[in-house]
Amino acid sequence: MIFEQSYLGTIKLQNRIFRSATHEGLADENGYPTEKLITKYETLAKNEVGCIITGFAGIMQNGKTNNHNMLMIDNDSFIDSYSKLTKKVHKYNTPIILQIAHCGRQTRSKRTGFPIVAPSPVKDKTYKEETAKELTEPEIFEIIDNFVSGIIRAKSAGFDGVQLHLAHGHLLAQFLSSYTNRRKDKWGGSLENKFRIVKEIFDRAKLIVGDFPILVKLNAYDGRKNGMRINEAVKIAKMLEFVGCSGIEVSCGVYEDGLFTIRGAKLPIKAVFKYSFAYKRLPDFIKWIANSIVPAITPKIKPYDNYNVEYANEIKKNVDIAVIVVGGIKKRDSIETIINEKKADYVSMSRPLIAEPNLVKKFKNGIQRESKCIDCNYCMIASEEETLKCYRGRLN
Repeated sequence: MIFEQSYLGTIKLQNRIFRSATHEGLADENGYPTEKLITKYETLAKNEVGCIITGFAGIMQNGKTNNHNMLMIDNDSFIDSYSKLTKKVHKYNTPIILQIAHCGRQTRSKRTGFPIVAPSPVKDKTYKEETAKELTEPEIFEIIDNFVSGIIRAKSAGFDGVQLHLAHGHLLAQFLSSYTNRRKDKWGGSLENKFRIVKEIFDRAKLIVGDFPILVKLNAYDGRKNGMRINEAVKIAKMLEFVGCSGIEVSCGVYEDGLFTIRGAKLPIKAVFKYSFAYKRLPDFIKWIANSIVPAITPKIKPYDNYNVEYANEIKKNVDIAVIVVGGIKKRDSIETIINEKKADYVSMSRPLIAEPNLVKKFKNGIQRESKCIDCNYCMIASEEETLKCYRGRLN
């Protein structure tokens, strides 16, 4: 079942394992894909990953991530560079999907050069140095226009589809969550109002790109009070199906939740102190004390493996479009169970494919049945300042 052909909308897939979107930090200073990024995607394609979802590409300058060298797709000059990328990947019959996003309040004006914006002026505890400005309605329509333009550019550049980032606390997820969306106008309050921005993007884009697949990454739940919960996520999934969504990748968590989305048994505190803007300037003696105390008192977020599968299954029971699940999936046996028991149609992996870009091929050929990734999460923390790589064997 894992290694059989299938179709997700118009996308032909050779197997059911996706590479989940992962910020690589391999754009140039203007957001254009570099040769190193193309090589990284070629390596995944050569090693038979079923589909690549790119690291997120920004649709506006004020929505750039605080992390190192984000991809951009905010004007037509990017089309030629991305066309080169998609052609290289397609040589291996591997589809590639562009993830597009606006980070909303989960960034810093020091990085973007613009005021931080959000549905409501709710301070983010991660980016606590500033409070986001509440978006006006004309600004919301500008964001919608830019998402639609990003989708059109992705199709022109030869991508097989796009994925809208509706998860992990980024702007569209901020609109969907009552925790971050406190609005009283037509963009907040009821679920239909909170979903309005997503519906507008789909409605406008579909008029232009037709059956070009538009997928989403959706939080099934998070750790915030009045945040996303599975019953609301199921309703949103039904609404997504109605507006023409081709597939839903199910994830969880926002930045304020800490290691909720990327779980591991050990707290990567050394990486936090080395790379995080919020902590790296702390005095050394504070770091030394915290390094001894914080890991012992920080609650572990469990389970560590397959932690979104039952939530994806709940969504799958309620929609007829493709459901992809991500989160702590790193064993072939787990993948077989998920697919065979129809808990999801596809699985996606991020950290295991950072550690081993050839993992899917190893699974297929019976060389290996489990990823060597140790869930240290250094790769994710270091991406604030470094390009994406595995830190296993060089943690100290």
